[in-house]
Amino acid sequence: MSLMNYTETYVYKNLISSYVSAGLMPPWPPDTTYHRFFNERILTVYQKNQIINWIDSGAAKGDTTLAPIAPTYVNKYKLHGTPDLIIKMPAFASNATTADAYNCFVLPSGLTQDRIIRAYEVVPGNSAIVHHATIAMDTMGVLTNNTSGACYVMPDSVVPIGVYAPGAAPVIYPGKAPLKMGFRLKANCKILLQLHYPAGSAGKIDSTEVRFFFYPLNTKGIREVQNVVLKKTEFNIPSDTIETLTVSGTVPRAISLYSLFPHQHKVGVSLYDCAYNGIDTIPLIRINKWNFRWQGYYTYPKLVKIPAGYTIRALHKYNNTANNPNNPFSPPQVIHGGYNTYNEMLTNTYQYVSYQPGDDTINITNLLAGDTLLSVANIDMPAMSTKAFPNPFDKLVHIGYTINTPSEQVSVVVYNIYGNKVKEFVRQKVYAEGYYETTWDGRDDNGNQLPIGVYIYTISANKVSCSGKLVIAR
Repeated sequence: MSLMNYTETYVYKNLISSYVSAGLMPPWPPDTTYHRFFNERILTVYQKNQIINWIDSGAAKGDTTLAPIAPTYVNKYKLHGTPDLIIKMPAFASNATTADAYNCFVLPSGLTQDRIIRAYEVVPGNSAIVHHATIAMDTMGVLTNNTSGACYVMPDSVVPIGVYAPGAAPVIYPGKAPLKMGFRLKANCKILLQLHYPAGSAGKIDSTEVRFFFYPLNTKGIREVQNVVLKKTEFNIPSDTIETLTVSGTVPRAISLYSLFPHQHKVGVSLYDCAYNGIDTIPLIRINKWNFRWQGYYTYPKLVKIPAGYTIRALHKYNNTANNPNNPFSPPQVIHGGYNTYNEMLTNTYQYVSYQPGDDTINITNLLAGDTLLSVANIDMPAMSTKAFPNPFDKLVHIGYTINTPSEQVSVVVYNIYGNKVKEFVRQKVYAEGYYETTWDGRDDNGNQLPIGVYIYTISANKVSCSGKLVIAR
């Protein structure tokens, strides 16, 4: 849903109150009482109460002259600037019919010398069908595309770069003193994209891309990022049971943990990660209520030192009963460890650098907070934008629009699918930039109720126009 103006927000006021009260919105799975992370999507108790009290008291519109101009998002990317390398797979029709499909695409990087990744962003070509994507580096140059649907396991020769799943943010490393981090891409390497498509998505087109941002050549003092994966693949979860599975690994030398990416599927309900040596425990992450729709790398506000000899242990809890509304089977069946959505996974990916004294005092939040790759700067605002809501509608639709300069006249015209004008509204003069809206009851200029169907509206001001689609549905 869009909540860009009062009209859109008011319709969902009760749902907003319910979701905010339950802690479902904004979505932030990690337990903040266990460990904090960079760029958390959370509300304070005061903020929650402000929202809920406003709704309970009637959700008044307030003084609209104090409202800022709504932002206009001009592209689909979260990292700003021009990437140094874009790796994009060719358009591919999913072959996931009755079972999930894993397809691997091996794409040349074109690099003639080593480059250090400063940040990267995975952009699914079709977010509705990309279950997840794994990105890796092939330095041997012998791999080829495997679109059999069964490209499950990456060869040991490839080096993992990262993982994408729905809800994941871009990966960005600190790029200035006292900490410069980055992942080394080798000259002449190939980029391996493993795409997981869910059953039932066959025929739908995807063309996922990865946008890489590099450090300038010859940048000094970069500490290279390493990835390690802890996973359990062979396990069964009997029906009508609740089980906890664990996986662990010992750290041979001291490391500084930067981020982690926990992953499981639909009967997973919670997870807990820590590092311990039998005496001391270092908390890493706890998710009390797993949300399959919101996954990603969680970055620490300060590097977390894991001393040599400590064991990193992940505990994942699974509820394979009828009480789990996300259970893929009804009635419950045995859930096997595997690669399909109806299987289960226990996979945790960690990003780290070798430990150096003082690492755990470096403030990652301060280093990334003002990063130009994350800041929205100098966005070209279109002269006008529009949004109609609710759409489809039966009784009344709000045709909203934002203009960025005053206008002597703004017109809103509605056409039928044959191009015939059926309704025209004229606002003689708009004195200030901002958000405006016109309401329409689905009647023509003569007051006649128009039939159900698709209509096109056009808004014109300052010799600029924009259009949208309306659907009357009764």
